Amino acid sequence: MRVLVVEDFEVLARTLGTGLRREGMAVDVVLDGDDALERLAVTRYDVVVLDRDVPGTHGDDVCRRIVADRAGSRVLMLTASSTVKDRVEGLGLGADDYLPKPFDFAELVARVRALGRRPTALVPPVLECDDLTLDPSRRVASRGGRRLDLSPKEFGVLECLLAAEGRPVSAEDLLERVWDEAADPFTTAVKTTVRRLRTKLGDPPVIHTVREGGYRVGAP
Repeated sequence: MRVLVVEDFEVLARTLGTGLRREGMAVDVVLDGDDALERLAVTRYDVVVLDRDVPGTHGDDVCRRIVADRAGSRVLMLTASSTVKDRVEGLGLGADDYLPKPFDFAELVARVRALGRRPTALVPPVLECDDLTLDPSRRVASRGGRRLDLSPKEFGVLECLLAAEGRPVSAEDLLERVWDEAADPFTTAVKTTVRRLRTKLGDPPVIHTVREGGYRVGAP
C-alpha cells in the first residue's frame, strides 16, 4: 500500500511515517498542502492521510483536488476539530473517513487498511493463484497450506503481482508501489526481493520474468 501523510506538525508527521512503514506500507511524508499536490501529481497513492489545517494549500482544497482528479486515492482526514458539524463538512468535501485528534495509532492503522481495501477497481479480499493465497487484510500468505514467512517488501511485491492476475508488472511499477520516495530508481531491490520470494515460494516456480523486464505470476 502506498500512503501519503500530509501533516504540518513535523514530529507527528515523522512518527506517523515511521509507524506506517513498520506496518509494511510505503510512506511519503510532506508538511504542507503545496508539497502534497506536487506529490499527488506524479505518484498514485492508495491512501492520503490529510491534516485539514496544513499551511500552503489548505487541506480542504487538497481534498477537493484529489476528488476532482479521480486518481482513486482514498482520503483519511485528520483534524483537531471533533464536532459533528466538522465531521460532516470534512466528509462533504469528499474525504472517505475522518479521524479527530488526538487519536490512537492502532485505530489510524486500521482505518488506513480499511480504506486501502476499497480501491477503484474491484480486487478480491483474498488473492489466489493455484495453491498460492494472500490475504492483504490479515497480512498472511501461504502456498499449499504452508504459511510463508515474508518480509514487508516481499509481501508487498507478491500482493502487487497477484493483484495483476497474470499480467506483467514492471520492476519500475513494483518499485513505485512497494517502496517509497527514498528508494533509488537504479536500485536492485526489486530483483533481490523477487529472488528471495522465489526461494520462499519453492517449486514449481510461480513468479516468472517477462521479456519486457518485469514479472508475473501464473503458469509458465
